[in-house]
Amino acid sequence: MLENGKIGVRQLTILVILISIGDAILVLPSIPAIEAKQDAWISVVIGLAIGLPIVYLLTIVGKLYPGLTVVEYNEKILGTWLGKAISLFFLSYLFFSAAAHLRESSDFMITNIMPETPIMAINILFLGIIVMGARLGLETLTRTAEILFPWFILLLLMFILFLIPQADIKNMLPVLGEGIKPVIRGSIASAAFPFAELVVFLMVFPYVNQTNRIRRSFLLGALLGGIVLIAIVALSILVLGADLVARNIYPSFFMAKKISIGNFLERVEAILAIIWFISIYFKITLYYYAFNLGLAQTLKLREYRFLTLPSGMILLLLSLMVAPNITYYNEVISKYWPNLDFTYSILLPLLLLGVYALRKKFKRNM
Repeated sequence: MLENGKIGVRQLTILVILISIGDAILVLPSIPAIEAKQDAWISVVIGLAIGLPIVYLLTIVGKLYPGLTVVEYNEKILGTWLGKAISLFFLSYLFFSAAAHLRESSDFMITNIMPETPIMAINILFLGIIVMGARLGLETLTRTAEILFPWFILLLLMFILFLIPQADIKNMLPVLGEGIKPVIRGSIASAAFPFAELVVFLMVFPYVNQTNRIRRSFLLGALLGGIVLIAIVALSILVLGADLVARNIYPSFFMAKKISIGNFLERVEAILAIIWFISIYFKITLYYYAFNLGLAQTLKLREYRFLTLPSGMILLLLSLMVAPNITYYNEVISKYWPNLDFTYSILLPLLLLGVYALRKKFKRNM
């Protein structure tokens, strides 16, 4: 086995929460707000209702071969060559996702925090700790997440509580003012970005202790992450109003600038930046780790760690090539990316389940 580490179900839940929140805490509010306006929070609620069955579907697939990752049982179910081909497509999706999220993080830095710093310098520094996390393995990564999680929750609660005095319920009215169709359109991205992206955990399930509790832990983590995102989107609408949320690339960060407690505690947007950095780091690192582990398993290598440095250099270049600027990224990449997410989180699991059932039925009739 290329990965000898094991994680507990509590650590799995923590990791799922962090990955669910990920970059969505920063960029998600504007996406449904463009379609649903003041009803964006309803879109996220519907997105959660769509996302949980997707998460449940992933747990069903993960139970087919509890000791194997998805790239390993692809070959068992689909055959050697077709299984390898599907696995390489899946791994490419993970790699491109890691590159896109890395680019997203550096764009945020150069537009809001360090505008005079070259994007390459930020990418190299961030990629350095991503590669380090992937090389240390899943167990070390999840233990680190477990240590940082209480601080993550504390800062998140502070962020929400500090903004409550700025909320105005009038910004949410009228409810369903433009009908249900814009709300449904806004829910597609709300389901894809937090929940469909959890397909990466098909590379993690074999390394979880107490396999009988994986489904409960996985669903709980997705549910809690979804509730946080509903709260963030609702708070964005309450504080900023639908028009400002829809026009702003990073509405949550802009909202954090409005915190003002007694003319003493002001401009504490660094709180949101820290929350976001913690969650996006674990998201990119898990995707990058899963890619390297899966590639080593597909190619039947004895070790995956030696792949991390060359793949890291490719990831660095790809993160600069994935989009020419943040506007293109948000208007083009974010628009079509849900199609990829749903392909690998819904179509791939259904394909595996269907072929597995047919093979089982065929063997029984022999």
